[in-house]
Amino acid sequence: MKPTKALVISGGGSKGAFAGGIAEYLIRECGHQYGLFLGTSTGSLLVPLLSIGEIEKIKDIYTRVTQNQIFSTCPLIITKKNGVYQSRINHLGIVKMFIKGKKTFGESKNLRHLITEIINEDDFEKMQRNSADVLVTLSNLSTNQVEYKRLKDYSYEDYCDWIWGSANFVPFMSLLEKNGFEYADGGFADLVPISEAIYRGAEEIDVIVLKTEQARTIKKPIRNALELTVRTFDFMLNQISNDDIRIGQLEGGRRQVNINFYRPQNLLIENSLIFKPALMKKWWQDGFEYAKSHHPECRCMDVGV
Repeated sequence: MKPTKALVISGGGSKGAFAGGIAEYLIRECGHQYGLFLGTSTGSLLVPLLSIGEIEKIKDIYTRVTQNQIFSTCPLIITKKNGVYQSRINHLGIVKMFIKGKKTFGESKNLRHLITEIINEDDFEKMQRNSADVLVTLSNLSTNQVEYKRLKDYSYEDYCDWIWGSANFVPFMSLLEKNGFEYADGGFADLVPISEAIYRGAEEIDVIVLKTEQARTIKKPIRNALELTVRTFDFMLNQISNDDIRIGQLEGGRRQVNINFYRPQNLLIENSLIFKPALMKKWWQDGFEYAKSHHPECRCMDVGV
């Protein structure tokens, strides 16, 4: 029996397009066959279709998705200045949410609908029959525990809910209320779920981390409450990512698991809740080219070794 090979994709919002490009290269060009797919947040949107080889379908979505296809009520106003996208608070939208008694600043009901377009029932049946396992990560805010939902254990509608919940970056997006519990973005608990892949028997893991390794420059002073909130979450998630990677490496070393890391060399965007097709199309291609230049086995294959 061949050792289990796993693909792990971290959270990262719109930066998931970069992960998609890497995954396309690893699966199509390198011929990697994974027995386990494990995703968090945007990774949870990617791994189901990747598990059945529907790369063009997920690529089409990630390279044309817009803000309106994610948010039914967007807490942000996106502007472009000097070629750079910026965000500020949508005060009117947030006030309306408070008046309605909502629990979050924004709502992502459009994303829940989009998930059913991305993954139809025929796709889901293929995933159920497929030998590979698909898991998505959620943060259970009612129990303060991380949960990993295995696709083969649920119905189509339930699993669409779990994918949606995993990708809901609260309080900017919807809170998933299901089975008497409240769920949010899996990244709050396990942004880079390497350890879970190891615990489930993976002996070789390709890990796509949507955080750059480069030290960041000093940021400009915070101008408003939204920037403060976003920067605080960014700091927190960066620490969670570092801890997940460190723990995964330690556990992988103890169990002699081969772990290969792929991550952007440069900062893609400050606010990953900004969804612009032109940017995401570029990031997908950048991810593909990055994997092409950084994967040693495929470099050998390219030169006929």
